[in-house]
Amino acid sequence: MLDYARARPGEAIDRVIVTVTFMRLDRKPPVVWQPLPAGALIEPARRLDVGTYRALYDRVGQPWLWWLRRMMPDDMLARLLADPAIAVHVLTVNGEPAGFFELDATYWPDINLSYFGLLPDAIGQGLGFSLLGAAIDRVFAGPVRGMTVNTCTADHPRALPNYRRAGFRITRQVNEVWDIPQRLGFTIPAHLRPGAA
Repeated sequence: MLDYARARPGEAIDRVIVTVTFMRLDRKPPVVWQPLPAGALIEPARRLDVGTYRALYDRVGQPWLWWLRRMMPDDMLARLLADPAIAVHVLTVNGEPAGFFELDATYWPDINLSYFGLLPDAIGQGLGFSLLGAAIDRVFAGPVRGMTVNTCTADHPRALPNYRRAGFRITRQVNEVWDIPQRLGFTIPAHLRPGAA
């Protein structure tokens, strides 16, 4: 566990049990992505400040227990966002944020899709698969070996099927235990709690 993500001594936590699925794409798939609807645009977010990033991360990730970046200290997150190996792309619809994806080229020639998601009110509008296609196109526009991503049982139930539909293959699965501080305000789904059937 990353040091910054550890709960404080004696802090109230929610214990969460997840299965993490690691996936890989070795070449650009022969998939025809649906075009984005009128008014939708994906653009790189250059010089993204910590506050703006956190607001977007929190709004997209709240239902899916995205907690690690919420625990990351501001100075560490600022350095990460300034790193040229990190690229955040924001989806807007009629000028309003609707989702984002984050690519990490730290381990080039592989590029990792670190974060990917839509705001809750943008889910179900046919935007997700097109956004995933845009991420894949951006990765394979350059000289890369492959693209990686992981998803878990805390994510949207369509995440894993959509990655597979896009051509990703499963490389491994691991079970993890997360101790999420209750101060973050998450509602933990029953199926992720210890002892759930």
